[in-house]
This record gives sequence, structure tokens and C-alpha cells, in this order.
Amino acid sequence: MAASYVLVTATAVLLVEAVIVALVLIPQSKASDLASVLQEQAGGDTKVLSLEAARLSAADPGLPAGELLELAVEESGGRTIVGGGRPPEPGYAMLELVIGTGGEIVASSALGIYQPGGTLDVPLPGHEGGGASTTRVGPSTWHFSPVLMRSANGFDTLGYVYVQAPDDAAPRGLQSGEALALIVPGALVLALVVPVGLVFGLLSTRRLTSRVRRLAGVTTAVAAGDFRPRVTVSGADEVSTLERSFNVMTDKLGAAVESARLTARTEARQAERGRIARELHDSISQDLFSLSLLAAGMRRAAPQQLRGQADAMERTAARAMREMQALLLELRPVALEDAGLLPALEGLCRAYETRLGVKVEAVLAEVALAPAAEHAVLRLVQEALGNAIKHANPATIEVRLSARGDVTTVAVSDDGAGFDPDDVTARHGMGLTLMRERVTELGGRLDVRSGAGGTTVTATFSAPAPGQSTGTAGPA
Repeated sequence: MAASYVLVTATAVLLVEAVIVALVLIPQSKASDLASVLQEQAGGDTKVLSLEAARLSAADPGLPAGELLELAVEESGGRTIVGGGRPPEPGYAMLELVIGTGGEIVASSALGIYQPGGTLDVPLPGHEGGGASTTRVGPSTWHFSPVLMRSANGFDTLGYVYVQAPDDAAPRGLQSGEALALIVPGALVLALVVPVGLVFGLLSTRRLTSRVRRLAGVTTAVAAGDFRPRVTVSGADEVSTLERSFNVMTDKLGAAVESARLTARTEARQAERGRIARELHDSISQDLFSLSLLAAGMRRAAPQQLRGQADAMERTAARAMREMQALLLELRPVALEDAGLLPALEGLCRAYETRLGVKVEAVLAEVALAPAAEHAVLRLVQEALGNAIKHANPATIEVRLSARGDVTTVAVSDDGAGFDPDDVTARHGMGLTLMRERVTELGGRLDVRSGAGGTTVTATFSAPAPGQSTGTAGPA
């Protein structure tokens, strides 16, 4: 950026130098065309006078040539230099005379030098032409152009338009010495301005350059996939607006990437759960079913002393099949995002009731939960149902979901065989541990009450509003 200051300054100085050179060259080229300018000036005024003379002669054919020429000058209406109306060629000090065929001056634009009635000190050429000589005003360049009028014999010459200009009348450009006197200071100024502009550019852009460099560094980190760095916002200019906008953009981009990662992990986990469920159903469930049929056949065909063992084998196979079915339902993916929490819970309860023959009563109230909290509630109910089926052998299970203020309560009760909540390592340790972890991540509390009349698992937590964070809870 400092170089741009130097470049702009140098360009300005060079433009000034170019203008000086133009002042030297253009007027000199114009001065070399003085003769052609005089010829053009005389030719234009000759045409005007010739037309006026033709008009006057047509109106009065008897006018003599001298009088006709004087009347043509008067009737030109200021359209010629000698008539006093039209100025000479801009930039040239010239005079114009109308000369009769005898050399007498008929009209003059410079009465102080050439009076009408006098004679010209340059001989008449008898035709159009020009030249250079010393006249009353000194060395001059001049040009004659005849005033013609059509007659029976062709064209008659009524007189001449004479245009004269001193040799130094043309605009004089700067001489080489004068131009040099202007160019040299400009070069010195350029030599001084370049280092000054460089220093000024460095001082004035140092802070801006460091800010842009810092922004570029953070941009490189973000482009590499690291969304943690942020730009320090300083000042209140356009760059600070860019810094602030970049931070906002990085926050949103990081959140979007993290959401995509969570979604990918969730989908991968759901796919894995589905794969495990299919393998369990296709292999172990079929084997357990076959074992149950074999045990039933053995019980019917075995001798009396072996029927007890066969009956125990059949009950064990049936219990294993029941637990396997409960496990498959736990692994069953639920489309929470498409259905919503209440339809997902109702569908889960119907699945347990239909496939396992256990009555499941669902008392569900509308609650406003964040997506992560909804998922945690769904998984908690799913695990509580699975534990009840696998370990308690209940006839009825009740699922309740309610809210009072910002406190949400989830309760799963069964009428099966109870257990000692203080000694759950052997049978219920993993399921209760997972449920407790889920509720803890929501900032809530899990209570387990069990006895001879059944078991009740209750989770209580403050419900975050949709869109708010729920801690580190994630889909499982």
C-alpha cells in the first residue's frame, strides 16, 4: 500500500512534466503553419466578398469594379476581418486589406498602419500567392487571394484580399531552455517525493496492514478447518466491520459444521443399531425360537423324570426370546425428527405392547423441549421399558410425561418383580447407569423406587426452551 502512495505521487509529477513538454511542442508546430493559416484566412474572406459582389452586380449591372468592391466590403456584414465583425484566426496577430486591381487600398482592418486610399508596400502578384518580406510592421508573412466575379468572358478580378502577420505573431511555445528550467525542478520534486511518499505510506498503513495480515491468517486457519480462531475487532472503520462480520460468519460456519458432524454421527449410530438389530433377529432370535420348539417337543416326548428339565429349558428359551425381543425394540430406530416426541413415544409403547404382549399405558402431556432433550427423553423411556421387560416380567407398564412450569417429569412404572436399587450391578447396572447419565446431562435427577409391587423410574429436569443448549447431551 505504501508503494501505491509513491506510484500516485510519481504519476502526478510525470503528468505535470508531460504538460510542460506539450506547451513546448504544440505551439512550435502551430507556428510552422503560419503561411497555411494566412492562406486559409484570405481564401475564406475572398469567397465572402466574391458572393457579395456577384449579388450586387446582378442587382445593378452597371456598377464599376472599384465601387462594386467597396460595396461588397460594406455589404459583407462583418463576415470578414476587414469588415470588423469576424476576428482573425485565434492565436495569430494578423491584419487584412482589400486591394483594388491598381494596388490602391480599398479597406483595412489596421487603419493605424494602412489607410484606405493608400498603396501597399508589397507588389501585387496578379494571381493568388504568398510570401515573406519586410513590411511596415517588420518581417512578415503575407498572402494574396483574388476576388473574382463571373462575366461573359469567364471570371474578372475585382481586387485582392491581402492578409499579413508578423513572423513572430504565432503563439510562441516555451523554449528548450525554459522547458528545461521547469523540468529539472519537477525531477527534483519527484526525487524528494518518492522517499517521502514511501515513509508516509509505511507509517499511515502499518496498522491497517497488520490488521489485514491478521485477518488473512485467521482466514487461512478457517479455510483449513479450524473454526476456533477469532479476529480481534478494533476501530470503527470498514476493516472493523469486516472483522466483526468475519467472526459472525465463522461462528455460524462452525455451528453448521458441528451440526453436520452430529447429524453424521447420529445417522452412523442409527445405522449401526439397525445393523445389530437385523443380525440379532436373523441369527440369535431364530436359534432361540428353534431351541424353544425343541424344548417343547422334548417336554412332551421325554420320560417323566426328564420332563422337569425339559420344561425348565423351554421356560429359559422363552425368557431369552422375550429379552431378545425387548433388546431389538431398544435398538429400534425412532424417527423423532419426523414424528415429534409424543407420536414417537406412543409408537414405542404400541410396539412393546404389540410385539411383547405387555399392556403399556401412555399418559403423555404436551411439553416444549429442545431437540436434544426430546431425544434424551425418548431414549430414557426406551431403556426403562427394555429393563422392565427383561428383568421384571410385568403385566402392565405405565409411561407418564408431564410438565409443571419449566420442570419436566418422566416416569415409567411396572407391576413386575422388584429389585434392590442398591444392588443393581448384576442385573440392572448398565441400564440404570445410562439412564442416570442422560438425566445428569440434562441437569436433572433420576429416582428409582422398587419393591414387591413393582418398580418406578422417575426423571425430573428443567426443560430448556427449543433452540437453547442442553449441555453436552447428544443422540445415542
